[in-house]
Amino acid sequence: MISVTADVFRLAEVFTISRGSRTEARVLTVRVRRGAHEGRGECVPYARYGETIEGVQAQIEGLPAGITRTVLQGALPPGAARNAVDCALWDLEAKRAGRRAWALAGLPAPEPLITAYTLSLGTPAAMRAAAARHSHRPVLKIKLGTPDDMPRLEAVRAGAPRARIIVDANEGWDAEIYEDLAPHLVRLGVALVEQPLPAGADEMLSEIARPLPVCADESCHDRASLAGLAGKYDMVNIKLDKAGGLTEALALRDMAHAQGYGIMVGCMVGSSLAMAPAVLVGQGAAMVDLDGPLLLAEDRENPLHYDAGKVYPPDAALWG
Repeated sequence: MISVTADVFRLAEVFTISRGSRTEARVLTVRVRRGAHEGRGECVPYARYGETIEGVQAQIEGLPAGITRTVLQGALPPGAARNAVDCALWDLEAKRAGRRAWALAGLPAPEPLITAYTLSLGTPAAMRAAAARHSHRPVLKIKLGTPDDMPRLEAVRAGAPRARIIVDANEGWDAEIYEDLAPHLVRLGVALVEQPLPAGADEMLSEIARPLPVCADESCHDRASLAGLAGKYDMVNIKLDKAGGLTEALALRDMAHAQGYGIMVGCMVGSSLAMAPAVLVGQGAAMVDLDGPLLLAEDRENPLHYDAGKVYPPDAALWG
């Protein structure tokens, strides 16, 4: 039996990016029960990809009760619906086998990962204060993509002079703006920039200088995306909700690595249940951004453990 419920998690504070602000994370929780065992997965439908809570829920409810992970890969396209069901099936398989999911996948036991922490978009003064509060963290991520990006970036660097910084432009720049900003990103020690140009309008990345690594986010969903990235990107950001689950995310990681791309593993704003399978994908990645639960005011039972800079592998009571 497959069941799906809509759940809401309050955020610790208003979270703002260039596309808007939110005060809560709306997720779908999938449960797959067979016999005495139940597996769980979570997804975050994302409007940028044409997804809604209602539409994704309908996709999941339309699946046959006995569907397998193998059949699922062709039954649904990459996206949030397939992700939640795929991860629930992994969890179910682990529980039925009495083994951890990584062992079933042929992977070594996962280690703790250094994760970025995302600062909400705000005034330069507010972002400097937030950076100072979190300056003990090894990696900070800032969401840009506005006409006032440089004062914000300068403020974050002033507030956290020793942290590594990731910049996510959220498709907010054009080639001219990026060429102008890139030397300043280098000067301020930015480690990488995510998706500076809109997906589908990023050809100029193959023609302009890339003085720091450029990571594909909205331009990279699953393995089929890789063919369109050559010469434009240095890294790919793998998210389970884009790839359509752990099964595809692991395959994408292996193919991208084989093609010479650096690996980043990211997330939507969701609970520990959504992050847990992504910890497996993040093993060995050059950059990890699995901070969703750190932005929440409430989380699942048996949540992931975070310390000042790391996220730890999930307990079996949570997932896998």
